[in-house]
Amino acid sequence: MSFRKKLLLLFAATILLCVAVISVSVYSTIRRSFEQANQDRANAVAAQFRSQFQSRGWQVARKVESVAAGETVQRIALDMNRGTADAGEYVSAARTLAGQQQLDFLELVDNRGIILSSAQWQAKFGYSEPAIPELATSTAIPLNAAFLKPEELPGGPTLGLFALRTVRLGELPLFVIGGEKLDQGFLSTLDIPAGTRVLLYQNLDAQWNPKALLDLNGPAAGADKLAPLVARVRDTLLDSQAVIHWTSDSADAEAFHAIPLTGPGFSPADHGAMNPGSPNQQLMSVLLVGSSRRPLIELQREIISTAMLVGGLGILVAVLASLWFAARVTRPVVSLAQAARRVAGGDLTAKVEVESNDELGELAAAFNRMTEDLVQQKDRTLQAERVAAWRELARRLAHELKNPLFPLQVTVENLMRAKHKAPQIFEEVFHEGTATLLAEIDNLKSIIARFSEFSTMPQPQPQPTQVNDVVQSVLRVFQAQLQQNHLISVRTDLPGSLPRISADPALLHRALHNLVLNAIDAMPQGGELTIRTAPLGDQIEISVSDTGPGLTEEECGRLFTPYYTTKQHGTGLGLAIVQSVVSDHGGKISVESTQEKGTTFHIELPCDFPVPSASLR
Repeated sequence: MSFRKKLLLLFAATILLCVAVISVSVYSTIRRSFEQANQDRANAVAAQFRSQFQSRGWQVARKVESVAAGETVQRIALDMNRGTADAGEYVSAARTLAGQQQLDFLELVDNRGIILSSAQWQAKFGYSEPAIPELATSTAIPLNAAFLKPEELPGGPTLGLFALRTVRLGELPLFVIGGEKLDQGFLSTLDIPAGTRVLLYQNLDAQWNPKALLDLNGPAAGADKLAPLVARVRDTLLDSQAVIHWTSDSADAEAFHAIPLTGPGFSPADHGAMNPGSPNQQLMSVLLVGSSRRPLIELQREIISTAMLVGGLGILVAVLASLWFAARVTRPVVSLAQAARRVAGGDLTAKVEVESNDELGELAAAFNRMTEDLVQQKDRTLQAERVAAWRELARRLAHELKNPLFPLQVTVENLMRAKHKAPQIFEEVFHEGTATLLAEIDNLKSIIARFSEFSTMPQPQPQPTQVNDVVQSVLRVFQAQLQQNHLISVRTDLPGSLPRISADPALLHRALHNLVLNAIDAMPQGGELTIRTAPLGDQIEISVSDTGPGLTEEECGRLFTPYYTTKQHGTGLGLAIVQSVVSDHGGKISVESTQEKGTTFHIELPCDFPVPSASLR
């Protein structure tokens, strides 16, 4: 990846990260604020409901108190204690009294719990209502306070806010219980904030009843979606919250706060019967305060749109900034890289223009000084290498020539002594000495020829070459030697699908000949010689392995150095010649060796290579 692209990605990532962090922070802050506002609105509505509930309760209590203190109820209580009461005379009394006090419910109940008169359902005359006497003596209701109680009506049960008073004009008490409905009419008296609505669930049935969920207009629509929230409140008798999604659009969702409203221990299934075994308080209804999430969702969408717009503008700024910065920074860097490649290719005259006085200008100036130093260092190095090469060549020549010169000197001295001291055997010594002289002179010629051969390696003459054919021709040269030496076995792995390469078959034959000869010399006690060829991408690999004693790591490192040899009578030029041939073909050679296991030489040759010109050698 280029430096310019990296700069672009860095700037863009930085801007996007900043925009994302700010957007998430604003988003979270707004969400918390909105939820807190919802909570505050729900608490305000709940407080208003409780206040209205308490106020209505006081009104109901005063109205029931007025009924209990009225002449009609006092007369009924007095007649009941005298035993002169005719129950049929009081059937319509409760309705008349309820109308006067504007009560939805009113019943007169004697000490046995028998209903004497009922305003809301006259047919209940004579019915037993044992819960009323129990409730009058129960501690579940504070004195003179109103309470919630389910009430059975001809059209079904409903929930009401009741007050109970006891009239005592003798030993037999008369109970007066009256109240008002707690329904949508009660909800309409609340001051509900904009974006908020209030629902009331009348908990009159043991199971969920969607018709019991009321809003300002009666039964609420979509009640079933609120069933889990109501069920949670019914199970725990604790406040609960939930977000209700009415449609697939999240802006239509509402956040609901459910608040339980309790009353004395009435059983909803019995609609008014006391349940003495139940706790003092039982869930009578659930107040649900819903707040629309549309303002939050629309604000969130606006934040996302703004963040995307700012992010897009930020990316545009990042592109422009990266282009300017890259042009400011990368142009001298590119020039420096091009000059470095020229230096790597051998052009030590490469220079970089110094365009500024900053760090990049100092870098360019330092590069120019480095190339000048490299030119000087190269001249000194070449001179030192030439001197070292001549010294090494002289040392090697002296070492190689010293061995045959000694027998030459001894032979000449023997001839001279025989001439002066033993003329009679001179002829015999002469013939033997001349033979020795000729043999050593041939040895000197061979040494000089090998050094001359290494110094004048011919240029490759490439032509389409099948490597397997070259390997087979090398093995044919050693066939007779290997047949006589039964201790060495030969194994080949030469795939028939091997492609041809552009190479000089004569030089390649010479290199493989040296490797095979080295492998045979490395196994005087016998072993296995293995030659493999294989395609390697756009190259051909040749491997020559032996099972000889192997080489040390130090020996492997110096193996291709001219005049270095591990043989007793070697010149140290064989592997140097192999490396030269492989290098001239654009390939490379490597060695792997493990002591006591053997050595493997790997040659990698390209299928096509540029042949170096004579001027470069």
